Amino acid sequence: MQSTATILMVRPANFGFNPETAENNFYQKKDGRSAQEIRDLSRREFDGFVSLLRDQGVNVVVIEDSEQPVKTDAVFPNNWFSTHPDGKLILYPMFSPNRRLERRKDIVELLIHSGFKVNEIVDLSFFEESGQFLEGTGSMVMDHPAKVIYACYSQRTHPVPLDYVAKILGYQVIGFDAVQEINGKTSPIYHTNVMMHVGTDLAVVCLDSIPKMAERQMVQESLTKSGKKVIPITPKQKFNFAGNMLEVSNDGGEKFTVMSQAALDSLNVGQIQQIEKYTTIISPSLPTIEKLGGGSARCMMAEIFLPVSQ
Repeated sequence: MQSTATILMVRPANFGFNPETAENNFYQKKDGRSAQEIRDLSRREFDGFVSLLRDQGVNVVVIEDSEQPVKTDAVFPNNWFSTHPDGKLILYPMFSPNRRLERRKDIVELLIHSGFKVNEIVDLSFFEESGQFLEGTGSMVMDHPAKVIYACYSQRTHPVPLDYVAKILGYQVIGFDAVQEINGKTSPIYHTNVMMHVGTDLAVVCLDSIPKMAERQMVQESLTKSGKKVIPITPKQKFNFAGNMLEVSNDGGEKFTVMSQAALDSLNVGQIQQIEKYTTIISPSLPTIEKLGGGSARCMMAEIFLPVSQ
């Protein structure tokens, strides 16, 4: 299955601007508002998002972030772990030292106590010692039925741990370079899920951000071969988080494409119609989280593919 009906989300305790991640996440913007105001707004946006998902029958496991140690980016749990139908739970090597604090054993234990089966924990955090990072489903966009991992290389997406994960899962890697222009300077896109999304029947991708024509064709052909309807987006739409989408489902099997309101507002009528041909759109408003955190709707959702204990 490409999408799951169970999503884990972490309610922020100390959300804010993280200078460590801003080093290569150019979507983050500093803010003059007080820390308390930012915290309150981020929680309000988070709670509204959870309500939208639950209203559509999506099962959301909400974890309260711990006050200490302070973790400004805890609202983005998809970077530090992923789960898989065979009961594997993979822990990932994180670029930012202060984000490594987000890997919480009690969250894993809570999943087990909630009736999910964890057969094996694969801890890849040792890659941090050699500066080789792979930030979960931020770094990797997976096509599960096709067993393909799409990944654009960057400081946060290193080929060694990437290939390691592919071998563990039995997936093929489609690796490529993707860039963006910020203030006249070209730099790598830090996370693959910024520029592409893969659902059951469709893929949304900023092909223009892949400079090498051979790699661009490789990505497009791979998506087409696996039966996806490819919907190209522009670099401007990507900057509005239009690549940062996730397909989820409910217990009735109905599929939804989740994206922020900013992402939805950036799409044209034709693109929206193509997405709605296959799925219903859920679009939470996340202006504070997007501005200060540099991440959007997809980053806030960690998919739970684990089997349920009998």
